[in-house]
Amino acid sequence: MQQSYDRAAENIGNIVALEHVNVTVPDQGHATLFYVTGLGLTRDPFLMTGTDNMWVNVGRSQFHLPTGAPQVLRGHVGLVLPDRAALLGRLAAVRKQLGGTRFEFHERDGFVEATCPWGNRIRCHAPGRGFGPSSLGMAYVEFDVPPGSADGIARFYRDAMGAPTTVATDGPHARVSAGVGQFLAFRETDRPLPPYDNHHIQIYIADFSAPYRFLLERKLVTEESDQHQYRFRDIVDPDSGKRLFEIEHEVRSMTHPLFMRPLLNRNPAQSNMHYVAGRDGFVP
Repeated sequence: MQQSYDRAAENIGNIVALEHVNVTVPDQGHATLFYVTGLGLTRDPFLMTGTDNMWVNVGRSQFHLPTGAPQVLRGHVGLVLPDRAALLGRLAAVRKQLGGTRFEFHERDGFVEATCPWGNRIRCHAPGRGFGPSSLGMAYVEFDVPPGSADGIARFYRDAMGAPTTVATDGPHARVSAGVGQFLAFRETDRPLPPYDNHHIQIYIADFSAPYRFLLERKLVTEESDQHQYRFRDIVDPDSGKRLFEIEHEVRSMTHPLFMRPLLNRNPAQSNMHYVAGRDGFVP
């Protein structure tokens, strides 16, 4: 008998990649200790090489960390990292240097949760089912959102951005496909949410013009960046227009000059005292 396949399981929709999360940080030194030394990620060697901004590679995605008053994402970022024991060792090694900040880390069931010096939470998962083929990458961003908003948020991404979405009722949350092995999640919470502080995410989309028309008709476009990029920040109910959540999206086309730019990722196990020739780069 000919085998049948669920072809819909391979659909990723119009959002083809979650490229970066941008939060400002007041201290580039502390940011380097956390993101590079502690998490084991890689500073981009080609762009933003000054002392007032840092781009940090994590597989094919990045953190963008310009200098400024600290911004804290309302939720957490989920990374896929390959070696839990090595990660715990690196985080323990920077504990003293990050003393007096909000830095901490804890082992949880299924992940390690690390908190940056200013309160951003990073959940570090081992490679595996649910995160696609990646053994190093930014798997998801999960936002805390007001009660009753998950369904409308899912409909917004479906109607405005052309993304496959689901809504779960166990701790209500919307899940939005954002590329191969990547997604956005919006989890309802009764906890008071802090004011939005202008952090943002960046996505690439295949159909660049249809979402633009949807947003423009509703006066949601906040920046006409250039030919290859625009921005919006309000997620609204597609029917009523009610604002459901606020998070700036930097939206880029697949013709953007930076799309699919190769990113270098290092092997954080290398050191001058325990050096192995030919193993400087990360090997999946």
